[in-house]
Amino acid sequence: MQKPSEHFFSYTIKATENDIDALGHVNNIVYLRWIQEASSAHWFSVVRDEAKQNYIWVILRHEIDYLYPALLHDDIVAYTWVGEHIGARSERFVQICNAATGKIFAESKTIWCLLTAKDMRPVRIDRGMRRILGK
Repeated sequence: MQKPSEHFFSYTIKATENDIDALGHVNNIVYLRWIQEASSAHWFSVVRDEAKQNYIWVILRHEIDYLYPALLHDDIVAYTWVGEHIGARSERFVQICNAATGKIFAESKTIWCLLTAKDMRPVRIDRGMRRILGK
């Protein structure tokens, strides 16, 4: 999985002692939290207040590849971007990397579903929404 040349969002992460497991590296479940945090930060950075109030995203599926362990004092950045959209579903990719070296610690593909906030029903991702998401 390679970052697109444009339309990706970066999210800075700071690992805390609570993120470290018995093996001395970031626990796998923490990567999952960071994936969700980076994805949400991207959404909230690109949409207007009206969209924030009218739409929500829910996760349907996660795929995560853990490649190298991140350690407590690593400078970490997550890069996220959207992939294909079908109906109300959207692919989102995240790479969690060492900010200094670019080494990828983990990468994921998540399937999200766009819902109306009012009644929690799926809503088709239209051209305007795709443009907002950089796709």
